Amino acid sequence: MNDEKAFIAQLLNDSTRDVAFRQLVAQYSRPLYNHIRTIVLSHDDTDDVLQNTFIKVFQNLKNFKGESKLFSWMYRIATNEALTFISQRARKGGLTSGEFQEKSLKNLTADEYFEGDAIQLKLQQAVAALPEKQQLVFKMHYFQELKYEEISEILNTSVGALKASYHHAVKKIEDYVNRH
Repeated sequence: MNDEKAFIAQLLNDSTRDVAFRQLVAQYSRPLYNHIRTIVLSHDDTDDVLQNTFIKVFQNLKNFKGESKLFSWMYRIATNEALTFISQRARKGGLTSGEFQEKSLKNLTADEYFEGDAIQLKLQQAVAALPEKQQLVFKMHYFQELKYEEISEILNTSVGALKASYHHAVKKIEDYVNRH
């Protein structure tokens, strides 16, 4: 997929779409899974959101204008799908999104796919206490090691604002860890 424009043309061409889409799924399943997992926390929920993300990508390929990288566009869809999922689940349970996240965090240690130790759990708790935007920026930069420029395309925010959000998030996480 070195030439993104040629690959996008394959995705839009009826005769090459299926093969190209399978290639897209193969290349992006793992990074999108990891991204979604940092937001929704549960493995099973992540699989559901990932599937919904690829459905949305497939349905909306014809609307992709190439103003950002395909990677950024798919991450934006995955982020929106994950946040929508949390909001819907929270509403169904009569909770706020924050309360739902806290509940998900408590269930994290019971998740057979969670490989973290006490320190990682404390970090997850500290991140969960952040405002939503700071959570997203921290998770994308710290856990997924995305560059600020990439996060800027995904979240449609300036690099300066992202750096400020990340700095504030780090300070709040340090404070949380020191207090608990």
